[in-house]
Parts: sequence; C-alpha cells; structure tokens
Amino acid sequence: MSVALSEAEAHWRTSFQSLVQRGLYGVTFIVSDDHPGMAAARKAVFGAVPWQRCQFHLQQNAQAYVPRLDQRAEVARAIRCVFECATRSAAEQRLKGIVTHLAKSAPQLAAWLEENLPQGFTVFLLPAAHQQRLRTSKALERVSQELKRRTRIARVFPNESSILRLITVLLCETSDDWETGKIYLNMENQNPPSV
Repeated sequence: MSVALSEAEAHWRTSFQSLVQRGLYGVTFIVSDDHPGMAAARKAVFGAVPWQRCQFHLQQNAQAYVPRLDQRAEVARAIRCVFECATRSAAEQRLKGIVTHLAKSAPQLAAWLEENLPQGFTVFLLPAAHQQRLRTSKALERVSQELKRRTRIARVFPNESSILRLITVLLCETSDDWETGKIYLNMENQNPPSV
C-alpha cells in the first residue's frame, strides 16, 4: 500500500516495482479497468502477464457511445450476452453479430465494441471454475469502497502516517477474512483449459 498524489503512470509504476522488489513473483493474471496510468505501468512492469479488462467497467464505458438513452438497456443486455458465452470463440461470434447489427444505427458504438470488448475475453484462458470470479475487478472494488467509507468518517488526517495506519489495519482485517473465511478461489486441482 502507498499514498500518492495521483494515479499517474509514475505512481503506479513505483507501486508495482515496490511489490516486485519486496518479493512479489508468479503473477499469472491481472484484472483491472483501463486506467491510462495503470495500463502503462502494468505493461512496463508486468508486460508478459495476461491482462483482463474488467467486464463491468467495459459495460459501463460502452454506455458513453450509445446514441439514444432508450437503447442503453438493450446494449447492456447485448454486452452481457457476449460475456456470458462459454468460450472465447462463441463470445467473438456473438460480438461480431452485435457489431453487424449496430453498424448502421450506431456506428461509433459498433466500432468501440469491436475494438474494446475483446479486452474482456482474456478470462477464457483460465479454468472455467475461475472465470466468473476473475472477469471483473469486483473483489478489489469492494475493498476500495470499504476503505473509502472508513476514511470518510475521519475526514481529515494530520499526516500521511495516520492514513497509512488506518488503511493498514483495515487491509489486515480484510486479509484475515480472506485467509480464514470462505474461499474465494479454490486453486486445487485446477488445470487451464486446452486451446
């Protein structure tokens, strides 16, 4: 954990490099949104690691390209149908059909979907049992929301050390829950799918 003034690439890179210097190894999969600073740092430090763009964020980002408000629910359903496919080839086929369907009525949306939605297909590299949990950054978003909720109560921190102490305690509690509570991902007997 670190405190930074912004989410610029330099801050993300420093944070990622610090993790590696402190012993992080064996990273095999990364899930995040497409934040520019984080993306550049991720490529620089973990360039060979497969990246999954958060499907939830993709669906939200697509809404900016929907030409009419009354189409938003339909587009959201169509995107969910793509992400709910059992295989990457099925998802690609369904996406192709949606892009063709929208090409005339919403060309900007169709182009955006064709370019961006495949970034949410990396999850198909994982065992089927892990795909549902690792298709979004939902687990991390929950932690982030809880940290925000707890730090808003204090409102003002006298110095950087005080916020670091509070967040460290909260993250230790979360870690304890993850280690002793319900298993989020069972890594035993899981082999990647054959391609």
